[in-house]
Amino acid sequence: MSENERASRRARLEALREKGIDPYPARVGPRQRIEEVRRRFDDRDAEALESDPQTVAVVGRVVAVRSFGKLLFLQIFEDGAKIQASAKKKEIESDLFDRIRNFEVGDFVWIEGPLWRTRTGELTVNARAARMAAKSLRPLPEKWHGLSDVEARYRQRYLDLLSNQETRRVAILRSRTVSAMRAFLDSRGFLEVETPVLQPIYGGAAAQPFVTHHNRYEQRLYLRISDELYLKRLVVGGLDRVYEIGHNFRNEGISRKHHPEFTMMECYQAYADYRDMMDLAEEMILELASKVCGTGQVEYQGGKLDLSRPWPRIPLCDAIREATQIDVLEHGDLDSLREAMRSRGFDPGGAPTWAKLVDDLFSDQVEPGLIQPTFITDHPLDLSPLAKRSVADPRLAERFEPFMAGMEVGNAFSELNDPDDQRARLKAQREAHAAGDLEAHPLDEDYVTALEHGLPPTGGLGIGVDRLVMILADVPNLREVILFPHLRPLNSEAPEAP
Repeated sequence: MSENERASRRARLEALREKGIDPYPARVGPRQRIEEVRRRFDDRDAEALESDPQTVAVVGRVVAVRSFGKLLFLQIFEDGAKIQASAKKKEIESDLFDRIRNFEVGDFVWIEGPLWRTRTGELTVNARAARMAAKSLRPLPEKWHGLSDVEARYRQRYLDLLSNQETRRVAILRSRTVSAMRAFLDSRGFLEVETPVLQPIYGGAAAQPFVTHHNRYEQRLYLRISDELYLKRLVVGGLDRVYEIGHNFRNEGISRKHHPEFTMMECYQAYADYRDMMDLAEEMILELASKVCGTGQVEYQGGKLDLSRPWPRIPLCDAIREATQIDVLEHGDLDSLREAMRSRGFDPGGAPTWAKLVDDLFSDQVEPGLIQPTFITDHPLDLSPLAKRSVADPRLAERFEPFMAGMEVGNAFSELNDPDDQRARLKAQREAHAAGDLEAHPLDEDYVTALEHGLPPTGGLGIGVDRLVMILADVPNLREVILFPHLRPLNSEAPEAP
């Protein structure tokens, strides 16, 4: 925006104030939504509108102005709908015509008048009254053609939403997905609850937390990495079906599949196990796709995902063995697994524990090929400190993760409810943390105490809302489905040192 244009808009703002006109009034007066006006009158031709005049009042943002001397045309935009407005100098008072002529792209305006059609058939409001609803001091981006710089789109999402209909589509689809998810769980007797975001002990996932401080209590606190342990406390308390849709925070890198602040749905069901939660997961995702996309055959990045039930269920160790010819259970310690990987040409990297190395091997060699919806089941116990031990093989856990489009979209267990076993596993996690695994779980004694009061057999399920919306919206990057993604600060935005 040039200094001349900025000065011009400021001058028009001051001119309104000098005339005693509030450029930012609190109210706009009676109006009809543009979408409703179009719904009611789009099928009426010019003769019908002329023989039966219909006066409407609309409000919205000016997105285009065309001047033909004594005839003005404005395009008015409101919540996804547009309508044209006109002003004919010979038909209205000169003050009103001048007022409309001073409307600029970006201004919010209120216009009232009869509907008519132009020679090209455009439905148009012929202004008989008009006023400013909110003056814009900056123009819309690139004359309404959109922001071309990807980072600018993320930094100024409000302009991106105004100029990019694809961004608007994704935002609406996300909202409808979350609403449909709530409706699905509510209809099955789940109770929506809220648990703390600030936690004295973080837990429920393998991740590094963000750290903050409570000044009054002089207490270190953590932004939650998961709401799992609090939700299971509620099941202990007799709320047999609970869920929460909320933000979690993990102090990790940013990629097309990762963001430090993200949205999770977690639900817990008493007297269920991980097989029940598999049924719930595939039923939920299929229903969400059917509601928001109109089909269970979802297009994603040039391919098609078939969400029809049932999904394949493949044990994790079998999937790794199929891809690498390595049996991770036969190489049950860190050094042995590293050697097995090297002997088959795989770089073991610097994973600090056997469990972390198994996870890395799976992520590198198996996950990218899981395109169609698939449940990966029966993870090694060391990867699953909060899950029940498998009855069939005590080295494994009753756990699954749903995958599609080469991404994990969730996590689920038969929840561990043996307090002694849980305490022992969390102690082992604490030792792993001391050995260098910064994502290992801390020991939460209060949670173990809750288990000692009794947690019924329980199935738990977490779904990553952002990744699921990525797939349903057919976009390649997580930041496309997060309205205000975290970005590296510009130099001008960098905070000063305290």
